[in-house]
Amino acid sequence: MIGAVRRQKIAEVVREKKSASVTELAKTFSVTDETIRRDLKVLESEGTLKRSYGGAYVQTGVDNLVDVNIRTTAYRDSKEIIAARCLRFVSNGDTIFLDNSTTCFYIAKLLQDMRITVLTNNLMILNLLAKCPSIKLIGIGGNYSPTEKAFYGPIAKLTIQRYYVDTSFLSSRSLSLSSGITDSTDRWNDVRRIVLEHSQHTYFVADYSKFDNTSFVHLCDFTEATGIITDRPLRKEWHESLDKADCLLIDSDKD
Repeated sequence: MIGAVRRQKIAEVVREKKSASVTELAKTFSVTDETIRRDLKVLESEGTLKRSYGGAYVQTGVDNLVDVNIRTTAYRDSKEIIAARCLRFVSNGDTIFLDNSTTCFYIAKLLQDMRITVLTNNLMILNLLAKCPSIKLIGIGGNYSPTEKAFYGPIAKLTIQRYYVDTSFLSSRSLSLSSGITDSTDRWNDVRRIVLEHSQHTYFVADYSKFDNTSFVHLCDFTEATGIITDRPLRKEWHESLDKADCLLIDSDKD
């Protein structure tokens, strides 16, 4: 298969599945990993997709759930900035919830020396914080998703309903001034809705790429959130709208 045809088919696969790993694509097209990496580099330069360590993804479509293995390294600098800005809202003695997002994994990295209680349905966070003697860790089990490395479903919802937390950090696929906070699937929204109702304070964490977009399922309006924490300054309309909703916006270290 000539390179141009292969790249076209790679683009079709990524557009349909929303994300794909280098290994998966190499196997599909019977070429080396290095060949796929070169193809992805060309496709990214053309604006067809975005590369991440180990694969590629697209952000288009209302039903778009990118594999966690690819998301973890996407927008890494942005997630580290957001995580650092979240620390001001956590104190020793607090009980917090961290959801299945990769951004919350970066938050967890900065909490390892704190004396807090952490509830989470995120397996990566559970593995990370299990080594921290000062953290009381409560795992939310249920149906396991290997693409998210997290738990969901009836058991997860029943478990979460038993607990109340001081602060929760939640994510979503998209944020829009007209549509509010939306996500790609109810699978994770069902868990987040319960946490939202059982939290004294709820902060949504979202990198700059998620704003001014709408995804498949509505999660909540901005009036239901304590604040939004992001990595880059947002335009004036966002500040005005969130101020009217009494929702704090943290988009710089000066806030």
